[in-house]
Parts: sequence; structure tokens; C-alpha cells
Amino acid sequence: MQNVVRPLALAAASVLLISGCATKGWVRDFVGVRAGETDQHVAKVEEKVNEETQRTDRVEARLAEDAQRTEGLGTRLNSTETSLGEVRGLTSAAQGQADNALHNAEASDSRLTTLWNTRDKRTPVDTIQVSFGFNRWSLNDNAETSLVGLVKELKENPKLSVALMGYTDPVGPREYNLELSERRVEAVQRFLVEHDVELWRIHTVGLGPLPDKNIPNPQKRRVTVTLLAAE
Repeated sequence: MQNVVRPLALAAASVLLISGCATKGWVRDFVGVRAGETDQHVAKVEEKVNEETQRTDRVEARLAEDAQRTEGLGTRLNSTETSLGEVRGLTSAAQGQADNALHNAEASDSRLTTLWNTRDKRTPVDTIQVSFGFNRWSLNDNAETSLVGLVKELKENPKLSVALMGYTDPVGPREYNLELSERRVEAVQRFLVEHDVELWRIHTVGLGPLPDKNIPNPQKRRVTVTLLAAE
């Protein structure tokens, strides 16, 4: 009996030994496979972490660029506001100068109006007509002769003054005729001043074409010279 049991025991022990060796090998293989899979997973996770880190770095770089652009825009806006302030200052100064110029012009116009209206407060003493040729503004001998007597009266009586009103006929553009009438007045005024009549005693105006249809055109080409006495 003992002879039978011993071989059986040895056989069972051999089976257990062989089975134990097989189990350890399987475990080693299983653990090795799991370790490889884990390493691959860790590698993939690390790769994703690196990608996210790079993406984060790019986002931070873009944010930094945006911040720089925003700062630059703020600087330009401040510069623009400063320029606008300077422009407003220049505009205000220009407006002030324009207002002053307008005020001075209005004051000057008021003085001229007063001077011209003052002539109506003088009494006409005598009137002569200085005639001119067609499209002419120079004085002829007859005109100068008539003005010599006027100069004599002005010198003898300092209270006298003279009003010169220039006219033309209606032939040609009105603008040209207005200028022509002023030239005729200036010719008479120049003659009086050259003969020592004070300029302030001479009032002048060029009125352009004489509108009276009852007066022939040759008689419209004239300067009406009116001698005035102060009231």
C-alpha cells in the first residue's frame, strides 16, 4: 500500500510543481503586457499634455500681441485726441480772428457810411459836368479848364468841399462800366490833389451806367462835380 501511495504522491507533487511554474509564467506575461499598455497610455497622455501646453503658449502669445496692439491703439487714440484738441484750439483762434476782422470791417463800413451820409448835410453851391470820350477816362483840355476854376474856389474858401460822382453810358458789361466810372472819378480827384486841394475835402464814388433814358449816351460819359458848403 505504501508502495502505491508514494508514487501517487510524487505524481501529485509533480503536477502541482508544473502547475505552479505555469501560473508564474502567465502572471509575468500578463503583467508585462499590462505594463506595456500602461506605458503607451502614459506616453499618449504626455503627448496630449505637451500639445495642450503648446496650445496654451500660443494663446498666451496671441494675448500678449493683442495687449500690445491695444496699448498701441490707446497711444494713437491719445495722440489723436491731442491733435483734435490742437485743431479745436486753432479753429477757435481762427474764429476769433475772423470775428475781429468782421468787426473791424463793419466799423470801417460804418465810418464810410457816416462820411458819405455827411455830404447830404452840406449845401450844394455849384455843379459842373466833366465829359469824357467813349471808353475814355483821361481829362481833355476842356475838362481841365473847367476844373481850374473849381480849384480856385476851393482854395479861397476852406469850408468848401467837393463831391465827385462818375458815370458811363450803358454800352458794355455793367462790371466794366462800374470800373470805368471809378477811373473817371479818380482822374478828376488826381487833378484836384495835384493842384493842392486836400484829399479829405474830396468825396468820390463811381456809379457805373447812368440809367436815365432821356439823357443821350454821350452826356452820360461824365463826372458830376458838386461844390458843397458846410451848414
